[in-house]
Amino acid sequence: MATDKKDVRKVTTPRFRASFVWAFKPQPPMEGSTGDPKYGVTMLFDEAARKTPQYEAMKKLAVHAAKEKFGDKLKPDGKGWFIGLRNPFRDGAEKSELEGYEGMTFASATSKMQPGIVDQTLSRIISEDDYYSGCYSRATVTAYGYDKAGNKGVAFGLQNLQKLGDGDRFSGRTAAEDDFDSVDDFVGEGEAGSDASFLD
Repeated sequence: MATDKKDVRKVTTPRFRASFVWAFKPQPPMEGSTGDPKYGVTMLFDEAARKTPQYEAMKKLAVHAAKEKFGDKLKPDGKGWFIGLRNPFRDGAEKSELEGYEGMTFASATSKMQPGIVDQTLSRIISEDDYYSGCYSRATVTAYGYDKAGNKGVAFGLQNLQKLGDGDRFSGRTAAEDDFDSVDDFVGEGEAGSDASFLD
């Protein structure tokens, strides 16, 4: 019996925390870019998620896409990936200034078409109030290789999303600990005293 290649090349992710959600309207291309607006989500995988069969399936899908695109040009790096090729999985330490990234591995998935979004009961989600950066989710994704403007790698294509649970919303702010140094007794230059108003 013939197998539909599209089904073979689509996998369901393990549970992740959603970040940088563009699920209801596409994100405009960066200034100066000729790319198309895209829907997308950044998927944050914790240690438990990285030990699942679903995560292994994602890794195998990425390797398959790399081999399909670049074939004999690939040189293994000894760590399960390839020399000179961008890996779709990245260490959260690269974005340690962002809320929720510490200890995570992250990967982005994008699409020119809006993904379908459902909840745990498969009811449609149509509001940004219900699916947001910080909630817990899983997705169906594909993978493809790219070679554009000197950048070579593999990326995930976003198909659909399922919300698995609520979480604290990501504010997009840096942590307060990253904004200030520790001090014992700070007095600002020219500070008038405790009775001064910030309106003065």
